[in-house]
Amino acid sequence: MVVACYQPPLFSVAPMMEWTNNHYRQLARLISKNAWLYTEMLAAETIVYQKDNLDRFLAFNPEQHPIVLQIGGNNLENIAKATQLANTYGYDEINLNCGCPSPKVVGRGCFGVRLMLDPKFVGEAMSVIAANTNVPVTVKCRIGVDDHDSYNELCDFIYKVSSTSPTKHFIIHSRKALLNGINPAANRTIPLLKYEYYYALMRDFPDLTFTINGGINSLEEVNAALKKGAHGVMVGRAAYNNTWQLLRNVDTEVYGAPTDLTRRQVLEKYQEYADSVLGKYGNSRPNVRDLVKPLLNLFHSEPRNSVWKCNVDAAFFHCKTVKQVLEETLPIIPDDVLDSHAAKVPPNRGDIFANVNDMMPSPYKSSELELQYA
Repeated sequence: MVVACYQPPLFSVAPMMEWTNNHYRQLARLISKNAWLYTEMLAAETIVYQKDNLDRFLAFNPEQHPIVLQIGGNNLENIAKATQLANTYGYDEINLNCGCPSPKVVGRGCFGVRLMLDPKFVGEAMSVIAANTNVPVTVKCRIGVDDHDSYNELCDFIYKVSSTSPTKHFIIHSRKALLNGINPAANRTIPLLKYEYYYALMRDFPDLTFTINGGINSLEEVNAALKKGAHGVMVGRAAYNNTWQLLRNVDTEVYGAPTDLTRRQVLEKYQEYADSVLGKYGNSRPNVRDLVKPLLNLFHSEPRNSVWKCNVDAAFFHCKTVKQVLEETLPIIPDDVLDSHAAKVPPNRGDIFANVNDMMPSPYKSSELELQYA
């Protein structure tokens, strides 16, 4: 087997339900060649029950490498089967979701961030995934759940999972999750960010790899985290809501790879892709609206952006292809915006990691860990 070589995951786009679908990822890859991309979370049960229709859920354009499949679930048998079924699609890593606070996931589904309360199961699940694939396995989690939010409890989770499974890479959303009474959107803003927990994990688990996630909104902040020693940085909503501004300079500013790209060039390539997959999975899906959706934030904060979006919405009623939508609406956007090689820099919030060293909790103390290294 030929092992592909990619740049390390210094920068990655977070898995986001209903957002980081196949079409968004195709757009993101056209803008950045090196960013690591994640799928939406796919429930293991969905993969198993849709085994005769898997292309709709798991297929992707080979250009999207490096790409990580994120799965969720709490049934070891289904997790094993889902991993086996996904293998044929050639994902570069498989990630287990231990961080989603959605009531649909943690309530009726009993997985997502609720799995942080059961590190023994997570270790078993990661071992099952690893046993059924030949690619690396990773965990994405929060720093705590409800009242289980001490640094020592987070370390217990990391230690137990990493010592009972092949998991050596954790993506840490630096907020805890609140499961009683607030929705997923509030869970991304109300719990306090504690970046100091992330950097303390790097101190206390030097043999593991950690990616930081949560509240990072610009490449300036990405590079500040890396300069502070982060192994990697994952960006979520900012990479979707400000697609061009966030992704345009990733290759240059994070990976040191010069790029010469305009939005007009990206749109020309994306339109070719989009029209080639129209109706590919039957029942008119994906349709024009599905395929144009990832483009709607491409002109965020630019002149005439709102007018363009209104015209796009009107075009959905009569345009049969993405090419028709763009030909009809793009003249609204000024040429200097379409042809600019630069991306706007968002306002500077200062060094959001400035005080992490002063705020770091005491080193992790675990009786299990002490016994291991005695």
